Amino acid sequence: MRKSLALILAGTLILAGCGGWRESRINPGNWFGKSRSAPVTVAAEGEPTNPLLAEEGRKSIFARPDKEDLSVPVAKISELRVEPTPNGAIIYASGIASRQGAHKVELRPVADAADNTLEYTLHVLYPVDPTPAGSEHSRTIQAAVTVSEQSLRGIRTIRVSGAENARETRRR
Repeated sequence: MRKSLALILAGTLILAGCGGWRESRINPGNWFGKSRSAPVTVAAEGEPTNPLLAEEGRKSIFARPDKEDLSVPVAKISELRVEPTPNGAIIYASGIASRQGAHKVELRPVADAADNTLEYTLHVLYPVDPTPAGSEHSRTIQAAVTVSEQSLRGIRTIRVSGAENARETRRR
């Protein structure tokens, strides 16, 4: 009984002596101090806001010209699924291409979508050489995109469109 009482008293005294830890330089929480407000310099209209980003007109001598976008909307949208995740949702879309060989499948957001609507277009790139049409199964393509919870705020409808049709799903 005496040993346990002595250990409890010693532990209490040691723990009470650790009160200075909060203001100590050893504490990593004190390394940067408290934040405070600082004035912001407003950039003039002619100067760039971020000096690390290249200006529009200047290019390197090794820069290649931008490639022309040859992708087109897929012929038909066959399926649209939205599966929730802890961080938002994953939008899955399946489409049927007009011919075989479609590649570089991409769900591109539509900039001028209606309010409360998140709209995408399913784009594909076809080979330059002609390819056979083939069966529907051989022309089926799929794409997915992850959407954050912040992007889904206020969204009631998700719509994916192709060349011939569009599919949409509404929030319950």
